[in-house]
Amino acid sequence: MSAPVSPRRRREILDALRRGTVPSNGLDQLAVGLGRFETELDAELSVVAAGGAMFKAVRGDYGSGKTFFARWLADRATKRGFAVAEVQINEIDTPLHKLETVYRRSIESLHTASIPPSALRPILDAWLFTIEDDAAGQGVSVDELLERRLTDVATRAPVFPMAIRAYRRMVAEGDNDGADGLVAWLGGQPHVAAAVKRRAGIKGDLDHFLALGFLRGLLAVLADAGNAGLVLVLDEVETLQRVRSDARAKALNALRQLVDEVHDGHFPGLYLLITGTPAFFEGRQGIQLLPPLADRLHTDFSRDPRFDNPRAPQLRLTGFDLDRLVELGGRVRELFCTGIESADRVRTTAGDEFLRRFAAAVAGGLGGRVGIAPRLFLRKLVDVLDVIELHPEFDPYTDYEVKIAASELSDAEREAVSADDVELDIQPN
Repeated sequence: MSAPVSPRRRREILDALRRGTVPSNGLDQLAVGLGRFETELDAELSVVAAGGAMFKAVRGDYGSGKTFFARWLADRATKRGFAVAEVQINEIDTPLHKLETVYRRSIESLHTASIPPSALRPILDAWLFTIEDDAAGQGVSVDELLERRLTDVATRAPVFPMAIRAYRRMVAEGDNDGADGLVAWLGGQPHVAAAVKRRAGIKGDLDHFLALGFLRGLLAVLADAGNAGLVLVLDEVETLQRVRSDARAKALNALRQLVDEVHDGHFPGLYLLITGTPAFFEGRQGIQLLPPLADRLHTDFSRDPRFDNPRAPQLRLTGFDLDRLVELGGRVRELFCTGIESADRVRTTAGDEFLRRFAAAVAGGLGGRVGIAPRLFLRKLVDVLDVIELHPEFDPYTDYEVKIAASELSDAEREAVSADDVELDIQPN
């Protein structure tokens, strides 16, 4: 196990598992099979913290842990002083070909270890305080130093510094409504009051072409505010395979542009991570439609997964087998038992043999596909542990009839089972 977890965080992790979702923090407590990536990922974060930029793609089938991996990396990054933003790509709310929408979602989820989403205004305020302090120390005006710090940004998005200057002025004048409006505009929100924009000397809303310039501005502000950088996660990019062909082509080109901008050093302080299924990386409706992008992301996976190169553009997640599922169950059991009076009874009642039988039963109910079992396995396991703790007379072998109902299945899980409820037998021999 990793470092001790606080009671509050322990509760948050277990509550997320009860809901069948990936916890938002404390993921080092649940990381199974990711140790082979730690050294290289930490080295890459160090490169980004020193002013570099990195791009990484994570591939894996449903249930292999792509979202978990992304949040695990983000959790490691926040502990090193990074800001983090996670965007779920989908064809309706956040299509990849509309970078202005991707940027807006990034700002909405932006957070640090100490500031919850959306963290843009606190970060702006911390940065301006730093600028004012530095200006006093250097004997120059705040406006002069601000312009100097945003010179590179101004060449690509001149309205960004204009809005920053106006924001500072409105804060000084006590115009909180105007300042809030400008923060919203800097965050890519549409429908900011026209009067606020007129006072700032800006027009219109953020568009696709300005989005990358605003991202550059955000990185500059984060660096000056004392953050190590930004980890930006674009999750489930494979959903673009379902959009119309013209939108798909635009999305792939936007992704190629992002990758090239990172590799060309235009986004200092950015760690960009995307996740997708193998079909997205190898199939005819994914990146293969854009040969330059396919070439940039090409990675040789013909070898045994044990010999995968963690420095390659793509990382491969091989998913869970039964042993890993049991190991994960053991970690959750130990997390559950931390700090409770009945810890010994819970550990004895839900021993290792029970975990193995329980894991095999859940996987069996999903057509034997262990790889898609972790979510339901953990959700049901925490339920069992709850009942064991609350009812001393409870015996999970005889008193717990486990079923997988159609209503609790995701689309991918539903494909693995019949429409009827599946009873799971965990009786001892």
